[in-house]
Amino acid sequence: MGQPESVLILGGTGQAGTGAAALLRQWHPALPLTIAGRDIDRARRVADGLGAATAAAIDLRRGDLGLPADHRYSTVVAALWDDRLHGLRFAQRRGLPYLSISSGLVDIAPEVVAGAQRANAAPILVASHYCAGAVVLAALHSARQFDRIDTIRISAVLDELDTGGPAGIADLRRWSTATSAGLVRRDGVFTWVPGPDAQAAVRRTDGTDLPGRSIAVLDVTSLALATDAPDVRFDFAVGESAGRRRGEPASFEVRIDLEGAARGGAPIRRSRYLVHPAGQRPMTATGIALGVERLLGLRGEAVAPGIHTPETLLDPAYAVERMAETGAYFIGAPGDS
Repeated sequence: MGQPESVLILGGTGQAGTGAAALLRQWHPALPLTIAGRDIDRARRVADGLGAATAAAIDLRRGDLGLPADHRYSTVVAALWDDRLHGLRFAQRRGLPYLSISSGLVDIAPEVVAGAQRANAAPILVASHYCAGAVVLAALHSARQFDRIDTIRISAVLDELDTGGPAGIADLRRWSTATSAGLVRRDGVFTWVPGPDAQAAVRRTDGTDLPGRSIAVLDVTSLALATDAPDVRFDFAVGESAGRRRGEPASFEVRIDLEGAARGGAPIRRSRYLVHPAGQRPMTATGIALGVERLLGLRGEAVAPGIHTPETLLDPAYAVERMAETGAYFIGAPGDS
């Protein structure tokens, strides 16, 4: 296939956008990138540091995003909240793949409806999962030895100094405003859990606990439907990570607990931590870059128009390999068998 046109990264000057752009440049040195943001000088600095990249000023209040009509792109990445859906509509009008990460479970309805109304216009990758789907893929990688999965519990610690830039902080505030209830799958039923039922202790890798709660996140639905597990829960805590408690930089740590049966029916439990010593930024960047790579057909066949999620397009084993390249690793957790 020929060299694709430029990947348009809306919010390309933010933490998620710059991290994903850097990985794409590392994986595909000749891939054209357009770093788009409100501050053109900042966008130029990011683009200059990448090479084979251009900068663009965008206005998300405009349907044309404020971009010249004659510019051509291969993919649109919303590395920030596409609040008016102008980025999505821009992609649909041009038949371009679109990826979003900031809508969250409580905000995806407009994207889903827009995708359904123009189902043949373009592929839409809804990746508003934790770390853009990286945790879902890591959990599915851990699940490969199971014949049946009964229970999945994800427990994530986000260091309070690692919440991202202004856009990331705004996302957290918006999601908490939309609902304080968590979403779980319990006995096969997706259920909202408010108040005390949502509270949970989230254990860090050093064995200490943080107060946390079940949250409404797309990881619950993706993991439940991908594995048929009848009981799925995602608990989340914001506080001092184990890395920072040791006097190191804020670390990323997610515990993945799986229970079920191995081939042959023997009960099995798998408990591991996915850790990154540099925090959530490289994990989120990896999730985005994997999605872009797949949407462009740089790995795997062309993606059909319609609505997709990370686990429907990406190979968990390959995703974990890419995570490891950035410095992520697994460690065993108490209870692993």
